Amino acid sequence: MAFSRRLFLKQTAAVAGALAMPKTNHTAHSQTTARPVLDLKGVAAFVDPLPIPPVAQSSGTKPVPGRASLHMPYYRIAMRQFQTKVHRDLQSTRLWGFEGGSPGPTLETRSGQGMLVEWANDLPQAHFLPIDHGIHGAEKDKPDVRAVVHLHGGKVGPESDGYPEDWYTPGKSATYFYPNEQDAAMLWYHDHTLGINRLNVFAGLFGVYLIRDKVEEALDLPRGRYEIPLVICDRMFDKDAQLYYPVSEDPHGVWISEFAGDAFLVNGKLLPYLEVEPRKYRFRVLNASNSRFFDLKLSNGQEFHQIGSDQGLLPAPVPLKDLQLAPAERADLIVDFAGRAGEQIILKNESFQVLQFRVAKLAVAPEKPLPATLRSVARIAESSAIRTRELALVEVDDQIARPMQMLLNNARWHDPITEKPLLDSVEIWSLINTSDDSHPIHLHLVKFQVLDRRNFERFAYTSKGVLRYLGPVTPPDPNEMGWKDTVTAPAGMVTRIIVRFEGFTGRYVWHCHILEHEDNEMMRPYDVVPAK
Repeated sequence: MAFSRRLFLKQTAAVAGALAMPKTNHTAHSQTTARPVLDLKGVAAFVDPLPIPPVAQSSGTKPVPGRASLHMPYYRIAMRQFQTKVHRDLQSTRLWGFEGGSPGPTLETRSGQGMLVEWANDLPQAHFLPIDHGIHGAEKDKPDVRAVVHLHGGKVGPESDGYPEDWYTPGKSATYFYPNEQDAAMLWYHDHTLGINRLNVFAGLFGVYLIRDKVEEALDLPRGRYEIPLVICDRMFDKDAQLYYPVSEDPHGVWISEFAGDAFLVNGKLLPYLEVEPRKYRFRVLNASNSRFFDLKLSNGQEFHQIGSDQGLLPAPVPLKDLQLAPAERADLIVDFAGRAGEQIILKNESFQVLQFRVAKLAVAPEKPLPATLRSVARIAESSAIRTRELALVEVDDQIARPMQMLLNNARWHDPITEKPLLDSVEIWSLINTSDDSHPIHLHLVKFQVLDRRNFERFAYTSKGVLRYLGPVTPPDPNEMGWKDTVTAPAGMVTRIIVRFEGFTGRYVWHCHILEHEDNEMMRPYDVVPAK
Protein backbone atom coordinates (compact mmCIF):
# COMPACT_ATOMS: atom_id res chain seq x y z
CA MET A 1 0.00 0.00 0.00
CA ALA A 2 1.31 3.49 -0.86
CA PHE A 3 2.45 5.51 2.10
CA SER A 4 -0.14 8.10 3.15
CA ARG A 5 1.26 11.49 4.08
CA ARG A 6 -1.57 11.85 6.58
CA LEU A 7 0.20 9.34 8.83
CA PHE A 8 3.40 11.27 9.22
CA LEU A 9 2.07 14.81 9.13
CA LYS A 10 0.33 14.00 12.39
CA GLN A 11 3.70 13.20 13.95
CA THR A 12 4.81 16.82 14.11
CA ALA A 13 3.87 19.08 16.98
CA ALA A 14 3.03 21.81 14.51
CA VAL A 15 0.13 19.78 13.16
CA ALA A 16 -1.54 19.32 16.48
CA GLY A 17 -2.00 23.05 16.83
CA ALA A 18 -3.81 24.55 19.73
CA LEU A 19 -6.28 27.25 20.50
CA ALA A 20 -5.30 30.29 22.55
CA MET A 21 -2.40 28.48 24.25
CA PRO A 22 -0.56 26.34 21.70
CA LYS A 23 1.98 23.84 23.01
CA THR A 24 4.83 22.03 21.36
CA ASN A 25 6.36 18.66 22.05
CA HIS A 26 9.42 20.40 23.51
CA THR A 27 8.29 21.28 27.01
CA ALA A 28 11.42 23.27 27.81
CA HIS A 29 10.60 25.67 25.00
CA SER A 30 6.81 25.62 24.87
CA GLN A 31 4.88 28.73 23.94
CA THR A 32 3.64 30.96 26.70
CA THR A 33 1.43 34.01 26.58
CA ALA A 34 2.82 37.05 28.36
CA ARG A 35 -0.25 39.12 27.54
CA PRO A 36 -3.92 38.20 26.88
CA VAL A 37 -4.66 36.83 23.43
CA LEU A 38 -7.69 37.53 21.28
CA ASP A 39 -10.64 35.21 21.89
CA LEU A 40 -11.80 34.29 18.41
CA LYS A 41 -15.07 32.81 19.66
CA GLY A 42 -16.62 36.27 19.49
CA VAL A 43 -15.35 37.04 15.99
CA ALA A 44 -17.98 36.65 13.26
CA ALA A 45 -17.07 34.26 10.50
CA PHE A 46 -17.30 34.98 6.79
CA VAL A 47 -18.14 38.68 6.80
CA ASP A 48 -15.18 39.89 4.70
CA PRO A 49 -14.68 39.09 1.01
CA LEU A 50 -11.47 37.30 0.08
CA PRO A 51 -8.94 39.86 -1.21
CA ILE A 52 -6.92 39.02 -4.31
CA PRO A 53 -3.35 40.38 -4.35
CA PRO A 54 -2.74 42.74 -7.30
CA VAL A 55 -0.42 41.72 -10.12
CA ALA A 56 2.80 43.76 -10.07
CA GLN A 57 3.46 46.03 -13.05
CA SER A 58 6.94 46.63 -14.42
CA SER A 59 8.50 50.08 -14.63
CA GLY A 60 10.02 49.52 -18.05
CA THR A 61 13.29 47.69 -18.70
CA LYS A 62 16.83 47.85 -17.36
CA PRO A 63 20.11 46.13 -18.29
CA VAL A 64 21.03 42.95 -16.44
CA PRO A 65 24.05 43.55 -14.18
CA GLY A 66 27.20 42.37 -15.93
CA ARG A 67 25.33 42.01 -19.25
CA ALA A 68 24.69 45.58 -20.38
CA SER A 69 23.33 44.53 -23.77
CA LEU A 70 20.59 42.42 -22.18
CA HIS A 71 17.55 44.40 -21.02
CA MET A 72 14.79 42.86 -18.95
CA PRO A 73 11.49 44.04 -17.41
CA TYR A 74 12.26 45.87 -14.18
CA TYR A 75 10.22 45.96 -10.97
CA ARG A 76 10.88 47.87 -7.78
CA ILE A 77 9.11 46.31 -4.82
CA ALA A 78 9.48 47.83 -1.37
CA MET A 79 9.13 46.21 2.06
CA ARG A 80 7.11 48.51 4.31
CA GLN A 81 5.23 48.60 7.57
CA PHE A 82 1.51 49.24 7.18
CA GLN A 83 -1.82 49.02 8.98
CA THR A 84 -4.66 46.80 7.78
CA LYS A 85 -7.91 45.34 9.06
CA VAL A 86 -7.65 41.56 8.95
CA HIS A 87 -11.33 41.40 9.92
CA ARG A 88 -14.26 43.79 9.72
CA ASP A 89 -14.83 43.85 13.49
CA LEU A 90 -11.20 44.14 14.64
CA GLN A 91 -8.91 47.09 15.06
CA SER A 92 -6.25 47.71 12.44
CA THR A 93 -3.24 45.40 12.69
CA ARG A 94 0.37 46.40 12.13
CA LEU A 95 2.08 44.22 9.50
CA TRP A 96 5.16 44.22 7.36
CA GLY A 97 4.66 43.48 3.69
CA PHE A 98 5.60 44.26 0.12
CA GLU A 99 4.11 47.40 -1.41
CA GLY A 100 1.72 47.78 1.52
CA GLY A 101 0.27 44.29 1.32
CA SER A 102 0.69 40.84 2.81
CA PRO A 103 0.75 38.83 0.65
CA GLY A 104 2.60 41.29 -1.54
CA PRO A 105 1.79 41.84 -5.21
CA THR A 106 1.87 38.76 -7.42
CA LEU A 107 4.81 38.68 -9.81
CA GLU A 108 3.74 37.02 -13.04
CA THR A 109 5.92 36.11 -16.01
CA ARG A 110 6.47 33.54 -18.75
CA SER A 111 8.96 30.70 -18.96
CA GLY A 112 12.11 32.04 -20.56
CA GLN A 113 11.21 35.69 -19.93
CA GLY A 114 13.65 37.03 -17.38
CA MET A 115 13.03 39.92 -15.02
CA LEU A 116 14.88 42.23 -12.68
CA VAL A 117 13.45 42.95 -9.25
CA GLU A 118 14.84 45.60 -6.94
CA TRP A 119 13.84 44.58 -3.42
CA ALA A 120 13.92 47.77 -1.33
CA ASN A 121 14.03 47.77 2.46
CA ASP A 122 11.76 50.63 3.55
CA LEU A 123 11.01 49.08 6.94
CA PRO A 124 11.28 51.01 10.24
CA GLN A 125 14.43 50.89 12.35
CA ALA A 126 12.88 48.84 15.18
CA HIS A 127 11.40 45.36 15.07
CA PHE A 128 8.02 44.82 16.70
CA LEU A 129 8.52 41.10 17.39
CA PRO A 130 10.78 39.53 20.08
CA ILE A 131 14.34 38.78 18.93
CA ASP A 132 16.36 36.06 20.65
CA HIS A 133 19.94 37.37 20.52
CA GLY A 134 21.22 33.99 21.71
CA ILE A 135 20.46 32.47 18.29
CA HIS A 136 23.31 32.35 15.80
CA GLY A 137 22.87 35.11 13.24
CA ALA A 138 20.75 37.28 15.55
CA GLU A 139 23.44 38.48 17.95
CA LYS A 140 23.16 41.91 19.59
CA ASP A 141 25.84 43.36 17.31
CA LYS A 142 23.51 42.96 14.31
CA PRO A 143 20.74 45.40 13.41
CA ASP A 144 17.31 44.33 14.63
CA VAL A 145 15.72 45.19 11.28
CA ARG A 146 17.30 43.65 8.20
CA ALA A 147 15.96 41.65 5.28
CA VAL A 148 16.87 39.66 2.19
CA VAL A 149 14.42 38.13 -0.28
CA HIS A 150 14.54 34.55 -1.58
CA LEU A 151 12.54 33.36 -4.59
CA HIS A 152 11.47 29.95 -3.28
CA GLY A 153 11.65 27.45 -6.13
CA GLY A 154 13.55 29.76 -8.43
CA LYS A 155 16.36 28.47 -10.62
CA VAL A 156 18.60 31.51 -10.20
CA GLY A 157 22.26 32.40 -9.88
CA PRO A 158 23.72 32.48 -6.35
CA GLU A 159 24.05 36.27 -6.40
CA SER A 160 20.25 36.53 -6.76
CA ASP A 161 19.17 33.67 -4.52
CA GLY A 162 18.78 35.66 -1.30
CA TYR A 163 21.61 34.09 0.69
CA PRO A 164 20.71 34.37 4.41
CA GLU A 165 23.81 36.42 5.26
CA ASP A 166 23.24 38.88 2.38
CA TRP A 167 20.76 40.93 4.40
CA TYR A 168 20.55 44.69 4.21
CA THR A 169 19.12 47.38 6.47
CA PRO A 170 16.38 50.02 6.03
CA GLY A 171 17.19 52.53 3.31
CA LYS A 172 19.06 50.00 1.19
CA SER A 173 18.05 47.60 -1.59
CA ALA A 174 19.25 44.68 -3.70
CA THR A 175 18.47 44.01 -7.36
CA TYR A 176 18.11 40.37 -8.41
CA PHE A 177 17.90 38.79 -11.86
CA TYR A 178 15.43 35.95 -12.31
CA PRO A 179 15.94 34.11 -15.65
CA ASN A 180 12.69 32.08 -15.30
CA GLU A 181 14.18 29.26 -17.38
CA GLN A 182 11.80 26.71 -15.89
CA ASP A 183 8.36 25.21 -16.41
CA ALA A 184 5.11 26.91 -15.46
CA ALA A 185 4.74 26.77 -11.69
CA MET A 186 3.63 28.66 -8.60
CA LEU A 187 6.72 29.87 -6.75
CA TRP A 188 6.76 32.35 -3.89
CA TYR A 189 9.04 35.02 -2.52
CA HIS A 190 9.75 35.63 1.14
CA ASP A 191 12.31 36.95 3.59
CA HIS A 192 15.29 34.71 4.31
CA THR A 193 17.35 36.64 6.87
CA LEU A 194 19.64 34.54 9.06
CA GLY A 195 18.43 34.32 12.67
CA ILE A 196 15.17 36.29 12.27
CA ASN A 197 13.56 34.74 9.21
CA ARG A 198 10.70 33.34 11.31
CA LEU A 199 9.92 36.83 12.63
CA ASN A 200 10.06 38.62 9.27
CA VAL A 201 7.82 36.07 7.58
CA PHE A 202 5.45 36.06 10.57
CA ALA A 203 5.28 39.85 10.22
CA GLY A 204 4.06 39.39 6.62
CA LEU A 205 7.04 39.43 4.23
CA PHE A 206 5.89 37.01 1.50
CA GLY A 207 4.10 36.92 -1.85
CA VAL A 208 3.23 34.80 -4.91
CA TYR A 209 5.32 34.37 -8.08
CA LEU A 210 3.69 32.72 -11.12
CA ILE A 211 5.45 31.39 -14.21
CA ARG A 212 3.33 30.57 -17.29
CA ASP A 213 4.13 28.51 -20.39
CA LYS A 214 2.54 27.08 -23.55
CA VAL A 215 2.05 23.58 -22.13
CA GLU A 216 -0.09 24.93 -19.30
CA GLU A 217 -2.07 27.24 -21.60
CA ALA A 218 -2.86 24.42 -24.06
CA LEU A 219 -4.75 22.56 -21.30
CA ASP A 220 -7.48 25.21 -21.18
CA LEU A 221 -7.54 25.30 -17.40
CA PRO A 222 -9.64 27.88 -15.52
CA ARG A 223 -8.06 31.31 -15.87
CA GLY A 224 -8.72 34.96 -15.22
CA ARG A 225 -11.21 35.44 -12.40
CA TYR A 226 -11.55 31.66 -12.16
CA GLU A 227 -7.91 31.20 -11.14
CA ILE A 228 -7.32 32.40 -7.58
CA PRO A 229 -4.28 32.32 -5.26
CA LEU A 230 -4.99 31.12 -1.71
CA VAL A 231 -2.08 32.03 0.56
CA ILE A 232 -2.89 30.47 3.94
CA CYS A 233 -1.08 30.96 7.22
CA ASP A 234 -1.85 30.67 10.93
CA ARG A 235 -1.32 33.58 13.27
CA MET A 236 -2.14 34.69 16.82
CA PHE A 237 -3.42 38.11 17.90
CA ASP A 238 -3.57 39.94 21.20
CA LYS A 239 -6.72 41.68 22.46
CA ASP A 240 -5.80 44.80 20.49
CA ALA A 241 -5.73 42.76 17.26
CA GLN A 242 -1.92 43.04 17.02
CA LEU A 243 0.22 40.13 15.93
CA TYR A 244 1.37 38.13 18.91
CA TYR A 245 4.43 35.89 18.66
CA PRO A 246 4.84 33.87 21.88
CA VAL A 247 8.14 33.47 23.68
CA SER A 248 9.64 30.52 25.52
CA GLU A 249 9.31 29.75 29.20
CA ASP A 250 13.10 29.31 29.19
CA PRO A 251 14.53 32.19 31.31
CA HIS A 252 17.65 32.30 29.10
CA GLY A 253 15.95 33.02 25.76
CA VAL A 254 12.77 33.68 23.82
CA TRP A 255 13.03 31.16 20.97
CA ILE A 256 10.22 28.62 20.63
CA SER A 257 10.65 25.39 18.69
CA GLU A 258 7.40 25.66 16.71
CA PHE A 259 4.53 28.11 16.37
CA ALA A 260 0.84 27.17 16.16
CA GLY A 261 -1.84 29.84 16.08
CA ASP A 262 -5.61 29.74 16.23
CA ALA A 263 -6.26 32.45 13.61
CA PHE A 264 -6.11 31.41 9.95
CA LEU A 265 -5.50 34.15 7.39
CA VAL A 266 -6.24 33.65 3.70
CA ASN A 267 -4.67 36.32 1.49
CA GLY A 268 -4.36 38.40 4.65
CA LYS A 269 -7.98 38.12 5.85
CA LEU A 270 -9.37 36.23 8.84
CA LEU A 271 -12.26 33.90 7.96
CA PRO A 272 -13.12 35.46 4.58
CA TYR A 273 -15.67 34.31 2.02
CA LEU A 274 -15.44 33.93 -1.76
CA GLU A 275 -18.41 34.14 -4.12
CA VAL A 276 -18.06 31.55 -6.87
CA GLU A 277 -20.10 30.36 -9.81
CA PRO A 278 -21.28 26.74 -10.18
CA ARG A 279 -18.32 25.78 -12.38
CA LYS A 280 -14.64 24.79 -12.17
CA TYR A 281 -12.12 26.99 -10.35
CA ARG A 282 -8.35 26.76 -10.17
CA PHE A 283 -6.90 27.52 -6.74
CA ARG A 284 -3.15 28.08 -6.34
CA VAL A 285 -2.62 27.16 -2.69
CA LEU A 286 0.45 28.08 -0.63
CA ASN A 287 1.14 27.09 2.97
CA ALA A 288 2.89 30.24 4.23
CA SER A 289 2.80 29.20 7.89
CA ASN A 290 5.91 29.18 10.06
CA SER A 291 5.41 25.64 11.38
CA ARG A 292 1.90 24.34 10.81
CA PHE A 293 1.11 21.45 8.48
CA PHE A 294 -2.31 21.65 6.84
CA ASP A 295 -4.94 18.96 6.38
CA LEU A 296 -7.41 20.73 4.10
CA LYS A 297 -10.83 19.47 3.11
CA LEU A 298 -14.25 20.76 2.07
CA SER A 299 -17.07 20.68 4.61
CA ASN A 300 -19.44 18.86 2.27
CA GLY A 301 -16.94 16.06 1.71
CA GLN A 302 -16.75 16.61 -2.02
CA GLU A 303 -13.82 15.50 -4.12
CA PHE A 304 -11.42 17.89 -5.81
CA HIS A 305 -8.36 17.36 -8.00
CA GLN A 306 -4.73 18.30 -7.55
CA ILE A 307 -3.13 19.10 -10.90
CA GLY A 308 0.20 20.52 -9.75
CA SER A 309 2.70 20.68 -6.91
CA ASP A 310 5.74 22.82 -6.02
CA GLN A 311 7.44 22.91 -9.41
CA GLY A 312 4.51 22.67 -11.77
CA LEU A 313 1.97 20.33 -13.30
CA LEU A 314 1.60 16.69 -12.29
CA PRO A 315 1.49 13.95 -14.94
CA ALA A 316 -2.26 13.54 -14.38
CA PRO A 317 -4.96 14.97 -12.07
CA VAL A 318 -5.06 13.32 -8.64
CA PRO A 319 -8.52 13.02 -7.03
CA LEU A 320 -8.53 13.95 -3.34
CA LYS A 321 -10.93 14.56 -0.50
CA ASP A 322 -8.28 16.08 1.73
CA LEU A 323 -4.91 17.66 1.08
CA GLN A 324 -1.86 17.52 3.33
CA LEU A 325 0.43 20.48 2.84
CA ALA A 326 3.66 21.19 4.72
CA PRO A 327 5.05 24.69 5.31
CA ALA A 328 6.28 26.15 1.97
CA GLU A 329 4.57 23.50 -0.16
CA ARG A 330 2.21 24.53 -2.94
CA ALA A 331 -0.74 22.74 -4.49
CA ASP A 332 -2.52 23.53 -7.76
CA LEU A 333 -6.16 22.50 -7.28
CA ILE A 334 -9.27 22.24 -9.41
CA VAL A 335 -12.54 22.47 -7.48
CA ASP A 336 -15.77 21.98 -9.44
CA PHE A 337 -18.77 23.77 -7.94
CA ALA A 338 -21.11 22.55 -10.70
CA GLY A 339 -24.36 21.27 -9.21
CA ARG A 340 -23.70 23.21 -5.98
CA ALA A 341 -25.68 26.37 -6.78
CA GLY A 342 -26.90 28.07 -3.63
CA GLU A 343 -24.63 26.08 -1.31
CA GLN A 344 -22.18 27.45 1.24
CA ILE A 345 -19.10 25.24 1.44
CA ILE A 346 -16.34 25.73 3.98
CA LEU A 347 -12.66 25.00 3.46
CA LYS A 348 -11.46 23.52 6.74
CA ASN A 349 -8.14 22.63 8.30
CA GLU A 350 -8.93 19.85 10.76
CA SER A 351 -11.37 21.49 13.22
CA PHE A 352 -10.61 25.05 12.08
CA GLN A 353 -12.71 26.96 9.56
CA VAL A 354 -10.56 28.73 6.97
CA LEU A 355 -12.63 30.05 4.04
CA GLN A 356 -16.26 29.96 2.90
CA PHE A 357 -17.28 29.44 -0.71
CA ARG A 358 -20.69 30.92 -1.59
CA VAL A 359 -21.94 29.27 -4.76
CA ALA A 360 -24.14 31.59 -6.77
CA LYS A 361 -27.56 30.56 -8.09
CA LEU A 362 -27.04 31.05 -11.79
CA ALA A 363 -26.71 29.05 -14.96
CA VAL A 364 -23.33 28.56 -16.59
CA ALA A 365 -22.35 27.14 -19.95
CA PRO A 366 -21.21 23.50 -20.06
CA GLU A 367 -17.47 23.07 -19.57
CA LYS A 368 -14.92 20.70 -20.99
CA PRO A 369 -13.87 17.88 -18.64
CA LEU A 370 -10.55 18.13 -16.85
CA PRO A 371 -7.77 16.77 -19.11
CA ALA A 372 -6.78 13.18 -18.30
CA THR A 373 -3.09 13.97 -18.82
CA LEU A 374 -1.31 17.19 -17.94
CA ARG A 375 2.46 17.19 -18.41
CA SER A 376 5.04 14.50 -19.00
CA VAL A 377 7.30 14.08 -15.97
CA ALA A 378 10.18 11.77 -16.84
CA ARG A 379 11.47 9.94 -13.79
CA ILE A 380 15.19 10.29 -13.06
CA ALA A 381 16.79 6.85 -13.09
CA GLU A 382 18.48 5.92 -9.82
CA SER A 383 21.30 4.44 -11.87
CA SER A 384 22.18 7.94 -13.11
CA ALA A 385 23.13 9.09 -9.60
CA ILE A 386 26.88 9.39 -9.09
CA ARG A 387 26.57 9.64 -5.32
CA THR A 388 24.23 8.84 -2.45
CA ARG A 389 24.47 11.00 0.65
CA GLU A 390 23.16 9.91 4.03
CA LEU A 391 22.10 13.07 5.85
CA ALA A 392 20.76 12.89 9.38
CA LEU A 393 18.11 15.22 10.79
CA VAL A 394 18.83 15.48 14.50
CA GLU A 395 17.77 17.33 17.62
CA VAL A 396 20.23 18.63 20.22
CA ASP A 397 18.82 19.33 23.68
CA ASP A 398 21.56 19.41 26.31
CA GLN A 399 23.44 21.80 28.60
CA ILE A 400 25.71 22.96 25.80
CA ALA A 401 23.09 23.94 23.23
CA ARG A 402 21.23 27.03 24.41
CA PRO A 403 18.56 27.05 23.21
CA MET A 404 17.81 23.56 21.94
CA GLN A 405 18.79 23.14 18.29
CA MET A 406 17.74 21.12 15.28
CA LEU A 407 20.67 20.15 13.05
CA LEU A 408 21.29 18.82 9.57
CA ASN A 409 23.86 16.03 9.57
CA ASN A 410 25.02 17.09 13.06
CA ALA A 411 26.47 20.30 11.63
CA ARG A 412 25.81 23.97 12.32
CA TRP A 413 25.62 26.89 9.93
CA HIS A 414 29.27 27.89 10.12
CA ASP A 415 30.78 24.40 10.15
CA PRO A 416 32.79 23.41 7.05
CA ILE A 417 30.68 22.72 3.97
CA THR A 418 30.26 18.99 3.37
CA GLU A 419 27.84 18.91 0.40
CA LYS A 420 29.58 19.87 -2.86
CA PRO A 421 27.69 18.33 -5.78
CA LEU A 422 29.10 18.64 -9.28
CA LEU A 423 27.28 20.80 -11.82
CA ASP A 424 24.91 18.70 -13.97
CA SER A 425 25.41 15.63 -11.79
CA VAL A 426 22.64 13.55 -10.19
CA GLU A 427 22.70 12.62 -6.51
CA ILE A 428 20.41 10.74 -4.15
CA TRP A 429 19.94 12.35 -0.75
CA SER A 430 18.74 10.04 2.01
CA LEU A 431 17.22 12.19 4.75
CA ILE A 432 17.48 10.14 7.95
CA ASN A 433 15.11 11.67 10.49
CA THR A 434 16.21 10.71 14.01
CA SER A 435 14.08 13.43 15.66
CA ASP A 436 10.47 13.33 16.86
CA ASP A 437 9.32 15.97 14.36
CA SER A 438 8.46 15.80 10.69
CA HIS A 439 10.68 18.23 8.78
CA PRO A 440 9.82 19.85 5.41
CA ILE A 441 13.23 20.00 3.72
CA HIS A 442 13.84 22.58 0.99
CA LEU A 443 16.81 22.73 -1.39
CA HIS A 444 17.54 26.03 -3.10
CA LEU A 445 18.25 26.21 -6.86
CA VAL A 446 17.05 22.71 -7.79
CA LYS A 447 13.93 20.70 -8.37
CA PHE A 448 13.87 17.04 -7.41
CA GLN A 449 11.77 13.89 -7.29
CA VAL A 450 10.70 11.90 -4.26
CA LEU A 451 11.89 8.28 -4.50
CA ASP A 452 10.51 6.59 -1.38
CA ARG A 453 10.32 6.45 2.40
CA ARG A 454 11.14 3.68 4.85
CA ASN A 455 11.06 3.18 8.60
CA PHE A 456 14.38 2.56 10.34
CA GLU A 457 15.58 1.64 13.81
CA ARG A 458 16.51 4.96 15.37
CA PHE A 459 18.45 3.62 18.36
CA ALA A 460 20.74 1.49 16.19
CA TYR A 461 21.48 4.49 14.01
CA THR A 462 22.00 7.10 16.75
CA SER A 463 24.07 4.81 19.00
CA LYS A 464 26.10 2.83 16.45
CA GLY A 465 25.61 4.55 13.12
CA VAL A 466 23.96 1.42 11.73
CA LEU A 467 21.08 2.05 9.30
CA ARG A 468 18.71 -0.85 9.90
CA TYR A 469 15.41 -0.70 8.03
CA LEU A 470 12.08 -1.75 9.51
CA GLY A 471 9.38 -2.77 7.06
CA PRO A 472 9.04 -2.31 3.32
CA VAL A 473 9.74 0.71 1.14
CA THR A 474 6.73 2.99 0.65
CA PRO A 475 6.49 4.98 -2.61
CA PRO A 476 5.45 8.62 -2.75
CA ASP A 477 1.76 9.46 -2.95
CA PRO A 478 0.41 10.23 -6.45
CA ASN A 479 0.40 13.97 -5.75
CA GLU A 480 4.14 13.78 -4.96
CA MET A 481 4.97 12.31 -8.38
CA GLY A 482 5.71 15.68 -9.97
CA TRP A 483 8.72 17.95 -9.52
CA LYS A 484 9.26 19.14 -5.97
CA ASP A 485 11.44 21.63 -4.13
CA THR A 486 10.19 20.87 -0.60
CA VAL A 487 9.69 17.39 0.82
CA THR A 488 8.40 16.24 4.19
CA ALA A 489 10.77 13.89 5.98
CA PRO A 490 8.70 12.13 8.68
CA ALA A 491 10.02 11.20 12.09
CA GLY A 492 11.67 7.77 12.25
CA MET A 493 11.88 7.39 8.49
CA VAL A 494 14.45 7.67 5.73
CA THR A 495 13.13 9.86 2.92
CA ARG A 496 15.02 9.57 -0.36
CA ILE A 497 15.04 12.23 -3.07
CA ILE A 498 16.90 12.30 -6.36
CA VAL A 499 18.31 15.62 -7.56
CA ARG A 500 20.01 16.96 -10.66
CA PHE A 501 22.19 19.95 -9.76
CA GLU A 502 21.90 22.07 -12.88
CA GLY A 503 21.84 25.68 -13.95
CA PHE A 504 24.52 27.45 -11.92
CA THR A 505 27.60 26.91 -9.81
CA GLY A 506 27.99 28.68 -6.50
CA ARG A 507 26.79 28.67 -2.92
CA TYR A 508 23.21 27.84 -1.98
CA VAL A 509 21.46 26.49 1.12
CA TRP A 510 19.26 23.59 2.16
CA HIS A 511 17.15 23.69 5.29
CA CYS A 512 14.05 22.72 7.20
CA HIS A 513 11.14 25.00 6.32
CA ILE A 514 9.74 25.00 9.81
CA LEU A 515 11.03 28.53 10.24
CA GLU A 516 11.67 28.16 13.96
CA HIS A 517 13.98 25.24 13.15
CA GLU A 518 15.64 27.00 10.22
CA ASP A 519 16.43 30.02 12.38
CA ASN A 520 18.12 27.87 15.00
CA GLU A 521 20.78 26.00 13.01
CA MET A 522 18.64 23.66 10.87
CA MET A 523 20.08 25.20 7.71
CA ARG A 524 23.32 24.44 5.90
CA PRO A 525 25.15 25.96 2.94
CA TYR A 526 26.10 23.75 0.03
CA ASP A 527 28.27 24.44 -3.04
CA VAL A 528 27.53 23.45 -6.61
CA VAL A 529 31.01 23.08 -8.10
CA PRO A 530 32.18 22.80 -11.73
CA ALA A 531 32.67 19.29 -13.07
CA LYS A 532 36.35 18.50 -13.55
